Amino acid sequence: MIVLGIILLVVGWLIGIPILVTLGIILIVVGVILELLGAVGRPIAGRRHYY
Repeated sequence: MIVLGIILLVVGWLIGIPILVTLGIILIVVGVILELLGAVGRPIAGRRHYY
């Protein structure tokens, strides 16, 4: 999810489409939150890891 967010952020910035930049930032933030919660062992929706 973090990688997809970075890709959308870069593509949106290069092409000049602000909605892709916004979606990229949102995906990066959500991916980091899920990664941190998974790293401390807290299950989210029944899953301990998100790949």
